[in-house]
Amino acid sequence: MASKPLRPCRHAGCPILTRDGWCEKHRPSAQRRRSAPYHGWYFLPVWTQRLRPQQLLREPWCVECRSKGLRVRATVADHIRPHRGDWSLFCDPANLQSLCQSCHSKKTLAEQREN
Repeated sequence: MASKPLRPCRHAGCPILTRDGWCEKHRPSAQRRRSAPYHGWYFLPVWTQRLRPQQLLREPWCVECRSKGLRVRATVADHIRPHRGDWSLFCDPANLQSLCQSCHSKKTLAEQREN
């Protein structure tokens, strides 16, 4: 039986040839980061039908872009202070702000780097 042809590693820019997709250096670990149980809260009706839509109606423009003099439509209801499983912070409308996807991604990345 013929073996698979050699191909470059799937990692961007890695020139090492392999038959199973990844070289030893770039092979993903078997243990992936699992999301916290409270991430499921974003699928609850309290979020999808009440908090998120109300926030985006109350504040339809991205607050970060507005501070730079831009007018960009907000698509994400963001928690100002990360709730990290605190239900009262999750449900507090005063803890919400409207952001565009780009600003929300930047903010989330910065928060993840802090931890």
